Amino acid sequence: MSTRAPGSHRYEATIERAGWSLAAGSVLGGLIVLGLVLRGGQYDPLALAAAWGLGTVLMGMGITAVAGPLWLVMHVAGWRRPRHAALVGAIASLAIFVGAQTYGFGLLDMPPTDDRALLYRWLSAIATSAVIAVAAAFIGLVMWRIAYRRQG
Repeated sequence: MSTRAPGSHRYEATIERAGWSLAAGSVLGGLIVLGLVLRGGQYDPLALAAAWGLGTVLMGMGITAVAGPLWLVMHVAGWRRPRHAALVGAIASLAIFVGAQTYGFGLLDMPPTDDRALLYRWLSAIATSAVIAVAAAFIGLVMWRIAYRRQG
């Protein structure tokens, strides 16, 4: 007897598909870095290749170190749907980038500032990080599609 709701599906991954998923997420992250470097005005082919290569490697490390453990918890809990993958990508990147722009969420020493400037720093950090979170959610969806297949 199954405890799942009628019409619900179970999603399963294999280690091979998880590896390809990580590779795809890394490459997509590297392409985002490349786009940002191009947007910054860099057009030297060697510099662009270095930006893409370094971005790909660092994104792979970041996905593995940050999103990997979060996704493992979600997977074990049975939360394996596309929306869960997008949520992990968005929340993880939002937390990292907001924290980086707000001196560790205000826990680290920061330069003297007034309350108004601090408010704008937080609003700016949230707004700019939200843009990155959307891209990370998209990467999470692509990675999920590569890694998971519906069972039963």
